[in-house]
Amino acid sequence: MPQITANQLQIEYEIFGDAPSAPAILLIMGLGAQLSRWNVELCEALVDRGYRVIRFDNRDCGLSSKLDEAGVPDVGKSLRTGQPLLAPYTLEDMAADSVGLLDALAIEQAHIVGASMGGAIAQIVAALYPQRVLSLTCIMTTSGHPDLPPPTRAASQALFAPLPATRDKESLVEDAIRRQLAVASPDFPSCPQRLRDLITEEHERAFHPRGVTRQLAAFLASDHRREMLQTIRAPTLVLHGAEDPLIPVACGHDVAAHIPGAEIKVIEGMGHDLPLALTDVFADAIAAVAQRAGR
Repeated sequence: MPQITANQLQIEYEIFGDAPSAPAILLIMGLGAQLSRWNVELCEALVDRGYRVIRFDNRDCGLSSKLDEAGVPDVGKSLRTGQPLLAPYTLEDMAADSVGLLDALAIEQAHIVGASMGGAIAQIVAALYPQRVLSLTCIMTTSGHPDLPPPTRAASQALFAPLPATRDKESLVEDAIRRQLAVASPDFPSCPQRLRDLITEEHERAFHPRGVTRQLAAFLASDHRREMLQTIRAPTLVLHGAEDPLIPVACGHDVAAHIPGAEIKVIEGMGHDLPLALTDVFADAIAAVAQRAGR
């Protein structure tokens, strides 16, 4: 996969579809998640629907630039004490990375799709860079308002639990599988071997927990976006799982309620992941909102 300089960082990316005239879809992934979490089947399904698809590693993740010189914020202390969390960078900085990638690829406008924390970043792109956004799809995400329901206890433990004391490859892969299963879709389980292969490949490609902590700090330190959402004018779709234990479905309804004209599609049996069985559902929904934009 190639790298390109965007927003003064090296960004690892991959493009599906070789028709330069096809409208572009930029996929923004969530906390600590590498570009491979946008599964190849979904990318190819979007190509089949007439689009050019870009997936990439966010800063501090995968093979993109690591910001280790910024240090590691003490997220745990902030959560325990309520002291302000000093994040080395912001979600707005990560949104600028996304736009910088479009700049580097000479793409003037794109359909923006974000999942989980990537959905928050996508919201910021749509609000701050409206001239670059053809449509917006927010998947299993939130406005970040403090009145919204929190994760379930099991999902919160999966997110915030420390890494295992023994940090060999086998222990870390097993730990990542447990975390993923804690938030997975109850009605659309992953193939166990496929999930293990994916997490093993991710571990071998780039294991960088300090970057995940910095990304988490950016997310937790971010103000809520309800007022920002009200400024978005791009055609918008919110996709959310009815059984999401990490970002409850009420958060998806809140995003849709604050973006003028936004539609919401709640998927029964879906948790906080992108099940392979829902590939066509996701692709059809993303294509439909893109078509509302006329492209």
